[in-house]
Amino acid sequence: MTRVRQLIETLELQPHPEGGWYREVFRSVAHVTPADGRPARSAMTSIYFLLETGQHSRWHRVVSDEVWVYLEGAPLTLWTADAAWRTAPAHTRLGPVDAHGTRPQHVVPAGQWQAAEPIATHTSGDYALAACMVGPGFDFADFSLMPDGSDEAALLRHHWPELARLI
Repeated sequence: MTRVRQLIETLELQPHPEGGWYREVFRSVAHVTPADGRPARSAMTSIYFLLETGQHSRWHRVVSDEVWVYLEGAPLTLWTADAAWRTAPAHTRLGPVDAHGTRPQHVVPAGQWQAAEPIATHTSGDYALAACMVGPGFDFADFSLMPDGSDEAALLRHHWPELARLI
């Protein structure tokens, strides 16, 4: 059995709407009321998130802050962009700490666009496993995928066509 299949079975991962595999592993019983008018949310949630080589997390936004933590496998490229696409998308390399800036953790501020993909190399494996924590806690009502025909998608295709494959 491959490591990917072992992780999917052992961690009981399911397909995620943005791509890849996931399972929620924690939802705080404490609740907070966000200042932006949303109803009460769990204070924090946490998931496992796995991308196989060739898969990607589609461009999406979450209304709460999200912390990505690399766990194992290939490093990940995490792309982020401000909500209005005023500046070029930035990328962060998540993985084991190295001298080139790779770090195991990154915070995506609430409302920013984000997408991710494993960095495939012959030595890093055929998957990337991360944990993602959201606070206030994740709710699908606070999640949106970039629609293919949206103004944001048109902007992305025009200014950064190499990243349009992540829509």
